[in-house]
Amino acid sequence: MTALILRRLAVAPVLVLTIMTIAFALTWLVPGSPLDDEGRAPPPEVAAAMQRQYRLDDPLVFYGQYLSRATGIAWLAGQADRPFDLGPSLRHPDWTVNEIIASGLPISAALGLLAIEMALVLGLTVGVLGALRPRGAIDLLGQAVTVIGISVPSFVTGAALLVLLAAKLHWFPVGGWGSWRDAVLPAFALSLPFAAYIARLVRFGLIEQMASDHVRTAMAKGLSRRQAATRHGLRNAFLPVLSYLGPATAAAMTGSFVVEKVFAVPGLGRHFVNAVLAKDITMILGIVLVYSSILVAMNLVVDVLYAAVDPRIRST
Repeated sequence: MTALILRRLAVAPVLVLTIMTIAFALTWLVPGSPLDDEGRAPPPEVAAAMQRQYRLDDPLVFYGQYLSRATGIAWLAGQADRPFDLGPSLRHPDWTVNEIIASGLPISAALGLLAIEMALVLGLTVGVLGALRPRGAIDLLGQAVTVIGISVPSFVTGAALLVLLAAKLHWFPVGGWGSWRDAVLPAFALSLPFAAYIARLVRFGLIEQMASDHVRTAMAKGLSRRQAATRHGLRNAFLPVLSYLGPATAAAMTGSFVVEKVFAVPGLGRHFVNAVLAKDITMILGIVLVYSSILVAMNLVVDVLYAAVDPRIRST
């Protein structure tokens, strides 16, 4: 187990650096300048001075200095005031990227974690009920719901929930963030695609486990089909779900751009979309660094949990 964790930790910085480098290259190649103000460029001499100040005239120097500040190397060398400095936002010079991320990330993370919790409850319930009686009425209904959950985009589901439950029935607020009621609709809309995948994984895995020897032996000893499924089959059927939970959790915590826009949630997704539209390179790189770190960390957690659940993984 320790060797597994050490190997993953050794690879993690390389993965994050690779993602950062690709994101930087793509951002730099996009036409436009972060110094433009809604299409109105400053005078040439002002633009030139700002490019020199932010080192936008040399991509290699800019990226090297950015990495040195973001990783804390510049701080250790006495060239920066604080470690892990992600620099100022080029479109909002009065705010640093650290401050913007600190204000938006907790909201996006809370929304994503709530969505994953909802997805687990819904997915496990639908998957187990469908696997207990394959091709039955509940199973067919569950499969139809999962197809809808996978096929319909979150912004369509979110808009429908907003119109029906918020605008028409007034059960939930129309938008904003501040109480638990504000989080229910966006979290539910965000959870549906993940719940659909979890339900399918659990259903297929549990049906396979119900035909295995150890589950049939348990039923032969007197356990009901439901007891045999929950006590002996669900543990192994849950392994594919564990593998899926890592990227799913990272995606839910960091990929709620559209849902945050629909429900006016002041999370990090809104800042990322605005940064891409404005080519705010420091903001884009800072958010990509946070997102990629979360993704790598979630995959590491899943690897550890997978090894804990399945002892065969520990020896690999």
